[in-house]
Amino acid sequence: MPVADENADEDNPYLRDPPTDFEPVEELSEAEAERRVEQLRAAIREHDRRYYVESEPVIADRTYDALFARLRELEDAFELTHPDSPTRAVGGEPIEEFETVEHVAPMLSIDQSGEVEDVREFADRVQREVGDVRYVCEPKFDGVSMEFVYEDGRLERAVTRGDGREGDDVTANARTIGSVPQRLHGDSPDFLAVRGEVYMPKDAFQKHNRERIERGEEPFANPRNATAGTIRQLDPAVVADRPLDVFFFDVLEASDLEDSHRAELERFPDWGLRVNDRVEVVGESADWSSAAESSGDESRDPIDGAIDYRDRLLEVRDDLDYEIDGVVIKVDDREAREELGRTARHDRWAFAYKFPARAEVTPIVDVAVQVGRTGRLTPVALLEPVDVGGVTVSRASLHNPEEIAAKNVNVGDTVRVQRAGDVIPYVEEVVEKNSEGHYDLPDACPVCDSPVERDGPMAFCTGGLGCDAQLRRSIEYYAGDDGLDLEGLGEESVRQLVDADLLASVADLYELDRADLTDLEGWGETSAANLLAEIEASREPPLPAFLSALGVPHVGPTTARELAREFGTFEAFREAAEADPERLEGVDDVGETVAETIHEFFTSEANAEVVDDVLEHVTPQHVEMDTGDELEGLTFVFTGSLEGLTRGDAQELVEAHGANATSSVSGNTDYLVAGDDPGATKRADAEDNDVPIVDEDAFDALLEERGIDSD
Repeated sequence: MPVADENADEDNPYLRDPPTDFEPVEELSEAEAERRVEQLRAAIREHDRRYYVESEPVIADRTYDALFARLRELEDAFELTHPDSPTRAVGGEPIEEFETVEHVAPMLSIDQSGEVEDVREFADRVQREVGDVRYVCEPKFDGVSMEFVYEDGRLERAVTRGDGREGDDVTANARTIGSVPQRLHGDSPDFLAVRGEVYMPKDAFQKHNRERIERGEEPFANPRNATAGTIRQLDPAVVADRPLDVFFFDVLEASDLEDSHRAELERFPDWGLRVNDRVEVVGESADWSSAAESSGDESRDPIDGAIDYRDRLLEVRDDLDYEIDGVVIKVDDREAREELGRTARHDRWAFAYKFPARAEVTPIVDVAVQVGRTGRLTPVALLEPVDVGGVTVSRASLHNPEEIAAKNVNVGDTVRVQRAGDVIPYVEEVVEKNSEGHYDLPDACPVCDSPVERDGPMAFCTGGLGCDAQLRRSIEYYAGDDGLDLEGLGEESVRQLVDADLLASVADLYELDRADLTDLEGWGETSAANLLAEIEASREPPLPAFLSALGVPHVGPTTARELAREFGTFEAFREAAEADPERLEGVDDVGETVAETIHEFFTSEANAEVVDDVLEHVTPQHVEMDTGDELEGLTFVFTGSLEGLTRGDAQELVEAHGANATSSVSGNTDYLVAGDDPGATKRADAEDNDVPIVDEDAFDALLEERGIDSD
């Protein structure tokens, strides 16, 4: 039987002018709590329908939040949780993997073209096979198509399109989307499978990308990629934090089918399913929506009305808050649809008339400021996605304040985008000036609010390692190839550990334990043990590697090596860096500018505190580096923990005798030396490149053969 419309209960106190001063939980009986919970659930579903479907909310957001919090409070206090409760929209427990399930009905693709002749051929075939028809015209959303199955009015599952026959069960994630009803309203069918398009609104996408850039994370290329990446997250709580929405547009299967597609869409809002307000009907008796008024002469061939609809939608495409890449033209009558049938790949009763791709010229929607490891501020233009050389681009570099001023670029301007070396997008010029003046970088860091200082054409955050953005990148650099080469601690891992509040500084690396890591998604006992072994092996790093790992501006591996040779110990180097920068200028690769930069780094209070914290866990070691050429011409890579000496010591030892020590395996590598718990990636690379893998005993034997004492 259909689900009764709970929201018709006029005695529900939470429907209109609801109270937000609630009686203490401890004063409620269990029966009273159950009644309040049912009323709150019914009211919240109704408020969701009014907000997402009708766009006519009757209560303020803060009132809705109070009702939602009260429902969660009562469910927790009286253990009244339920799978279709609105509180499930905040996300459930993470899962290991998605289950693959078969669709109720095939979710086929749509035949498509950007040529009007192909659209007319489609209409001619339809007319030949079933006669005159009426068409329903809809925007072609550029999102993620999904199947939503309701049984007895309750959401049972949500499945990605997959290969059209089966897809991934992402129900827990779908429940977090506010416009996906957990229960249908009104006189809904006992069984209903509908097709919807999950998408990220353009304004929300740009805001989300801006936040990612300012956090030092890689932004999404376009709203569709953002949606696809979100809906397949294994943690529903992550999905709940991202701004997804949905339009419903087709019945796949139902216990009570309507005669026409138009009639189905008319029922959707009654059931709480959100439909797009740009849908129109063209053809004989096109009396739904604004089609008769907007299509002009109804005596025309219906396909002319569909083509006109596409042209009108193309004109307003950039004004919509969702991405569309064309329109879908569907035969309205279900009996005619059945007669037309389908091919193995697509339904023969629908056709997509595509828009031309946006090419090179696009408006700037916003500007985000990215903070790099050294504090440099890089302005990034956030764009309406545009095709540049066959690649969809949604952001482009603005380089620096001088470039921005020279090009007179600002938010709202239409610009031409190019790709430098066919890789990095950048704004070439303004082609239509729609703003006043040019964009100005902020006076304070967008991440830590520290003052911004200019250095010629560049701008820098003065927060140092006290700035979260610089901190995250500094941890990545410290653990990276130019630092201490901690395998298993890349960008994604660092982000995960920082987001889990396990890393608030570089020094926190040395406080990690196995339980911290294995509690995180994607970490097992082996990967946790391997990383901890890598970190443990880095407690006595060679001085050059440590100096480079600190991420001092202009101090990479080569300069760090020269500084280590000159000063011998970290203490001697730091003393000169803080008190006598002119002393640094006598070192190869260090001039006045680099010396002053090193001085500023070590005299920064925030940086000094971070370095001191690291030194509580780390003792940099110095190894004399100019002793011989016994290993000249050989290249070594080290992985895992060595017993006789640290991995850093081993690197410096071979370099002191003429060899190269690199952090990654390539065809130029002569030996991969594998200690305990070696990294799987380096072993695999060695096998792929036919590089000999030797253990520590074989390495010692090799050194002995060359007359080198490793003790």
